[in-house]
Amino acid sequence: MPGALEGLRVLDLSRILAGPLVGQMLGDLGAEVIKVERPVKGDDAREMGPPFLKDLQGNPTNVAGFFLSCNRNKESVAIDIGQPAGQDLIRELVMHCDVLVENFKVGTLERYGLDAETLTALNPNLVYCSITGFGQTGPIAKKPGYDGIFQAMSGMMSVSGHPDDVPGGGPMKVGISMVDIITAYNSVIAILAALRHRDAGGGGQAIDMSLLDCGFAALSHFAQNYLITEEMPERRGNGGYGGIPSQAFQCSDRPIFVVVGNNAQYERFCEAIERPDLFTDPRFCTGPLRIQNRKEILPLLDAVFLTKPAAHWVAAIDAVGVPVSYVNDIRQALAEPQIVARQMLRQVPHPEAGTLPIIANPLRLSKTPIENYKAPPALGADSDAVLNRVLGMDEVAINDLRSRGIVG
Repeated sequence: MPGALEGLRVLDLSRILAGPLVGQMLGDLGAEVIKVERPVKGDDAREMGPPFLKDLQGNPTNVAGFFLSCNRNKESVAIDIGQPAGQDLIRELVMHCDVLVENFKVGTLERYGLDAETLTALNPNLVYCSITGFGQTGPIAKKPGYDGIFQAMSGMMSVSGHPDDVPGGGPMKVGISMVDIITAYNSVIAILAALRHRDAGGGGQAIDMSLLDCGFAALSHFAQNYLITEEMPERRGNGGYGGIPSQAFQCSDRPIFVVVGNNAQYERFCEAIERPDLFTDPRFCTGPLRIQNRKEILPLLDAVFLTKPAAHWVAAIDAVGVPVSYVNDIRQALAEPQIVARQMLRQVPHPEAGTLPIIANPLRLSKTPIENYKAPPALGADSDAVLNRVLGMDEVAINDLRSRGIVG
């Protein structure tokens, strides 16, 4: 079944994570995605291991798991854009594309004549998406940066981690590359909005995506709360910012997470943990009082949960309709019945490994479901096919480019 973006052609000049994730998501949705990489070395993410994928004999290949996570459903074309002939190839490809995604430092592609102004002049219907650390404007626009820098600068780290007054307290980086991922999702939204505008007759346009902007905007209600109070939100570790309890508890064997959303749930929660007195206690009988007396109630709950294993508490709390979960690691999450039922793990053929396990796209569209998954390509695996199909180049012309190191 054709995907929702069937017929859309994307030229992906990006590398590492945020940009490649954009191309992968568009490819999952049915777009034809042509990934342009340097000959010989390719995307830096190919070598960002360990771990590396193992072949059928159990030997490590030169393909890192990092690269595999964000480059499926693409074709790889190796072109040296540092050479004028390579730049000419990109300009020719752009004439046949709907979208271009790039994440070079500000000014790099302008030196090659591959900037948004130049390419949208060649193809007025092109949607040109630039993803940079700090955006195209501002006093530090040309500086490099990585996810941790943006988590630190945006304020995201300030609301993550344990309070200063507990052991190990202080600002903490979110474990995953959160800003890269948020930026990728926002970039896809921007691209689809620009395509809607184009298809309504407005032509293509340039998109300026900044990781710092996206990381800062992701602070959402934390930032809004500060704006209306000028009070810094306190870090609460594994605790939530709503009602009490809303956090992780260590049981006798492993941790669980409980969220009590209202007073009716709190009453049922107290019954489930066999502590009805915690509901009638005047210090804890309302949500505001529980928040006010957080330091008194939480040690009492900690002591309760340590008395029995997680399975007991999960069953008891779930039975009264209060949200509860084990705190899973990745292996445990993969075995979670709901994740299994939703088919979030897929297997795709891979030329070196035989099969490659991947995490499915979470979008569920009723009429254009995401059904086709193709493993990330080997470097330059599709150079000949793409140059022939898109530009009509024959074998002689392609081999000439290859002999000059322009195509890999």
